[in-house]
Amino acid sequence: MKETKKLRWLLYGAVIAALYVVLTELENLLLPTLANGVIQVRFSEALNVFACFTSAAVPGVFIGCIIANILGGCIIWDVIFGSLASLIGAIGAYVLRKNRILALLCPIISNTVIVPLVLKFAYQAEGTVPFFMLTVAIGEIISCGVLGYLLGLLTNKYQKYIFR
Repeated sequence: MKETKKLRWLLYGAVIAALYVVLTELENLLLPTLANGVIQVRFSEALNVFACFTSAAVPGVFIGCIIANILGGCIIWDVIFGSLASLIGAIGAYVLRKNRILALLCPIISNTVIVPLVLKFAYQAEGTVPFFMLTVAIGEIISCGVLGYLLGLLTNKYQKYIFR
């Protein structure tokens, strides 16, 4: 019984990681630079809401972000710090899972603080850190706040079938 529970947890994490990668790559194909540019709306960030349902979402989002950043051609500093921003956000979402709105603020805030520094100092992007904070925050609010919240509502409805 215990092994089945561990296996299910690993499976949930792997599926969430795979979904993160597929959504990011699909977005990169259909809307180039939207998921990785100065103005970022990474739809896969909506998956952070799964941390409100299972702790497996924490490594799932983190590993998915690492793989998506590598496949997206990001430089090593983005792979490291961008993925750490997602990890911090997912951990925060899991800790605050009882309040969905507060939970979803965690990935929004962590990405808003960390990613602009990567854009400015690792990519040498034209612009200021406060401007990048604004653009990243808007993208995170759209992807994680709005889409993540809606995904959470949908998941609530089918939670007993998805996360047993």
